[in-house]
Amino acid sequence: QVQLVESGGGLVQAGDSLRLSCAASRRTFSSNAMGWFRQAPGKEREFVAAISWSGVTTAYRDSLKDRFTVSRDNAENTLYLQMNSLKPEDTAVYYCAVSTSYNGNNAYTGGDRYDYWGRGTQVTVSS
Repeated sequence: QVQLVESGGGLVQAGDSLRLSCAASRRTFSSNAMGWFRQAPGKEREFVAAISWSGVTTAYRDSLKDRFTVSRDNAENTLYLQMNSLKPEDTAVYYCAVSTSYNGNNAYTGGDRYDYWGRGTQVTVSS
């Protein structure tokens, strides 16, 4: 069983930065693709960013790629999401997820490619 725990969320002002972390519970993290998703109140969950096991391949939601950066530290079993120039519309619960059933060399944008999910961390951006 894989456990994912997100951290780093909080209340910030527009224009600020945050770095989210996702700690995974086991070493096989290093061979799996990972992703970040978010869900705002009253809205469906949406893709944010994804990264292959090696970190070589990444994918971003088009509207976020200039402000968000996904990275990982396989030695520490940790996934990161650096978020800069935050906007009120970035307010959401952010979830990390791991894909154990598909090729770890890709960065998957679809939520159906991910098998395990964290409980999320709240990010609130005030105007």
